[in-house]
Amino acid sequence: MDAQSTDFHPEMARSPDAGAATRGWRRERTVPSLADVYGSVRTAKGGSLWRKLLAFLGPGYLVAVGYMDPGNWATSLAGGSKFGYSLLTVALLSNIMAIVLQSLCTRLGVGAGRDLAQACRDSFPRWVSWPLWLSAEVAITATDLAEVIGTAIGLNLLFHIPLEIGVIITAADVFLVLALQAFGFRWIEAFVVAMLAVIAACFAVQIALADPDWGGVLRGFAPTSEILANREMLYLALGILGATVMPHNLYLHSGLVQTRGYGETVQEKREAIKLATIDSTIALCFALIINASILILAAATFHNSGQTDVAELEQAHSFLQPLLGSAVAPTLFAIALLCCGLNSTITATLAGQIVMEGFLDLRISPWLRRLTTRMIAILPAVVVTIWAGEKATGQLLILSQVVLSLQLPFAVVPLVMFTASRSKMGQFVAPRWLTAFAAVIAAVIIALNAKLVFDFVAG
Repeated sequence: MDAQSTDFHPEMARSPDAGAATRGWRRERTVPSLADVYGSVRTAKGGSLWRKLLAFLGPGYLVAVGYMDPGNWATSLAGGSKFGYSLLTVALLSNIMAIVLQSLCTRLGVGAGRDLAQACRDSFPRWVSWPLWLSAEVAITATDLAEVIGTAIGLNLLFHIPLEIGVIITAADVFLVLALQAFGFRWIEAFVVAMLAVIAACFAVQIALADPDWGGVLRGFAPTSEILANREMLYLALGILGATVMPHNLYLHSGLVQTRGYGETVQEKREAIKLATIDSTIALCFALIINASILILAAATFHNSGQTDVAELEQAHSFLQPLLGSAVAPTLFAIALLCCGLNSTITATLAGQIVMEGFLDLRISPWLRRLTTRMIAILPAVVVTIWAGEKATGQLLILSQVVLSLQLPFAVVPLVMFTASRSKMGQFVAPRWLTAFAAVIAAVIIALNAKLVFDFVAG
């Protein structure tokens, strides 16, 4: 549980078993990304499973943040207001997909001793790896853009701060990350978990006020053929599924698992893979609860009152008070949105550092890297809000999700390829059933995203 500061030295870098290292990768050892926190969290070598698991809890929650970003809020609000509880089954299915792909990230980070960016650099020629790097940077910028807008909307709803000013204020979270990391990586994890707890508490109160039909909620998790028969419902289902996996989460998770000092032996790594997978599974189940809560709240308030076209965050905020009869509900909604935006921007900046260091083996000051990432995202948000007004932020949010959809195959396909290769993973290669399952999931997500992009282009 204790965090310890560790100065990294190249000889400390982990690698897979010797056979896999020499056959599958160009370099036997790599200098890890996030070297300042590499292996800095002590793990328990003995004791109960719970005691061992406690040291691994954390990275999964940073990853789970990406599954409840402002873009996901919009699709859940639209689905719940339009079709009630029926699309809860889609939220459950998308969560299962996320659990499988994030488990592969854990396997790659621990078993191969590389994050996904490093694995791409050490496997592909430059003419392939450099475009993949550019793709990842575009995806992170689009992700950060969505989080910046979500945070600015939260500030606007709570404190009536103009969006263009709120967008600029979001740059301050860069210094928050640096301040927390100075005390140890556990402090960043603790902050994110605390924000998640606030989000959960806010939705718990709102759902209690909404008093949903719990029988309908349970039936909503059951598969139904109505989704396929109703074209409009199918489109919203595709939106929920298509926005499930974000490219930056795959890079982020494969790097964050290496903050644990789990050891070098095969047995220690196998146990680390198991414990880190449990961590991400628990965290993603928590993300499912949050996403389902958004949909349930929309169904119990907007759908039941005939407001079936609610999709904008500001629109949902303004409707809550008259429908629930409480001034607390919209305030809690805005607080949850602000916490969600803060969490997402923190994880996006960490992903940006992993991608740059992993692909380019380039190390610059963390504050400079994070400030650069944030400025790239803030600039278009400020320009659009000043030039076109507040309504344009919604269009910018949609555009960021389309950009993410375009980048997704360039992260998912290499991940499945690497973890399926025995020459690269050695004894930690993914079982064939898991690879087959992940390949189907990747194909489905990519196909759905492609359809969403096509529909967007086609108007």
